[in-house]
Amino acid sequence: MLDADISDFFSTLDRTWLRKFLTASHWGQKDPATHRQVVGRRSHRGWEVVRSAQGASVSPLSANMYLHYVFDRWVRQWRQRHARGDMIVSRFADDFVVGFQNLGDARQFLHDLRERFAKFNLELHPDKTRLIEFGRFAASNRRERGLKKPETFDFLGFTHICGRTRDGRFWLRRVTIAKLLLAKLKQAKTELRRRRHRSIPEQRQWLASVLRGHINYYAVPGSIDAVSAFRDQVIRLWRETLRRRSQRS
Repeated sequence: MLDADISDFFSTLDRTWLRKFLTASHWGQKDPATHRQVVGRRSHRGWEVVRSAQGASVSPLSANMYLHYVFDRWVRQWRQRHARGDMIVSRFADDFVVGFQNLGDARQFLHDLRERFAKFNLELHPDKTRLIEFGRFAASNRRERGLKKPETFDFLGFTHICGRTRDGRFWLRRVTIAKLLLAKLKQAKTELRRRRHRSIPEQRQWLASVLRGHINYYAVPGSIDAVSAFRDQVIRLWRETLRRRSQRS
């Protein structure tokens, strides 16, 4: 499996290519307002580029448009022409992982992908891009070679793990990324302190919306313990916040 990361994607994204991709697409021709938002606006000095920092509302749109032409369409052709085994691709905005049945396909794909990205001013992060052994037979194959358990990878907020069900079948286990969980708890703590002098029903309503949003995304098989821990920690933080505003415990 290829666990890849693009170096500084939003700061190195080539606006000239993005403008060409957007103009060539049927969608870009039908929505001029969004066209201006993504690639900028024309003035007497030419195109005034509007930079979209990572996290901006237009960033996923820019990433999807750019990588649709640079990555998605190219991957489809590469799979048809070069892949000797099964190949699975999953991408969201500028994050993607690629699974391969054959190691030779994985190595060749990584080599060709570096060359493809270089043509469009993109580069794979040298320290965050790696080939890992992952999947249904990874654990047994590594055990036969005297190696440790298969490596894990992070994707879309989850750490993906080669697990086993109680009856021994392969299970793709997903748990919430620990550092994201801690960051969200820190954010909740800060916001609770800011709201601590508001009425308790108002605080409860806001906190319930936070928990619902977290549960709706992260409550998947294998991550229930992490979700429950997040809920318990949020309740503890709320209790501590309420105690700070009153002399009663």
